Amino acid sequence: MTKTRKIEHAQGLYLEGIRDGKIWDALNAHTGARYTQHSTGVGDGQQGFADFFGPFLERNPIRDIQVVRAIEDGPYVFLHVYQSLNDGESQWVTGDLFDTDADDKVIEHWDVIQEFATTTVSGRSMVDGPTEIEDFDQSEANKAKIAEFCEAVLIGGDYDRVTEFISTEQYDQHNPQVGDGLDGFGAFAAGLAEKGLSMRYWKVHKLIGQGNFVVTLSHVQMGDAHFCVFDIFRLKDGLIVEHWDVMEKILAPEHWNNQGKF
Repeated sequence: MTKTRKIEHAQGLYLEGIRDGKIWDALNAHTGARYTQHSTGVGDGQQGFADFFGPFLERNPIRDIQVVRAIEDGPYVFLHVYQSLNDGESQWVTGDLFDTDADDKVIEHWDVIQEFATTTVSGRSMVDGPTEIEDFDQSEANKAKIAEFCEAVLIGGDYDRVTEFISTEQYDQHNPQVGDGLDGFGAFAAGLAEKGLSMRYWKVHKLIGQGNFVVTLSHVQMGDAHFCVFDIFRLKDGLIVEHWDVMEKILAPEHWNNQGKF
């Protein structure tokens, strides 16, 4: 993956600060005049980061952290990350979105973390699949396509239009509970209905894209629970052909150490 200064700063904060345990070196090298935090367990600013990750490093002396995908759009950088802690004692997938300043340093951060599933319906992992960005000239068209998909289908509920956005020939799925293709998505929805549950997208808070990859950060309700969700879409010839996601339940505000997930 191509490393621009923005990506280097976002990855540096992650890999140098958390993987390598050099918290203050990473903060001073990679953050700007402010560091606004939306990871609800972490306080704002450099000190909030240090206060949270100091004990984290002590609890997890062995840290294998791999940036699988890096996507840049204007001031924003998105990282798709796999983490294995203490020789696989726990495994996680995270989606991290960073805003940057005029010097390309990190000034704001949103994240979603989910336990890594070792088995999936599709047989694919939560992070495998293509990583290289292609079709750079299609960035704006692909972003517009996903924006329309979110508004019409995910928020509007007009599933009759789904084939306008998702390929009927290829739809590779990385959500652990969903099979490949439109049939896989339909079976997942039917399974929810059998449990008396439904899934509703309330709002897309962020949408960024580069080439054939588009990422959204959304507020999603499933049953009575509310989630913060990153969806990662890969498009080909104007249609979605692959999907990854990361979901995290939104805790009550009394458990936040900052202004919240969004």
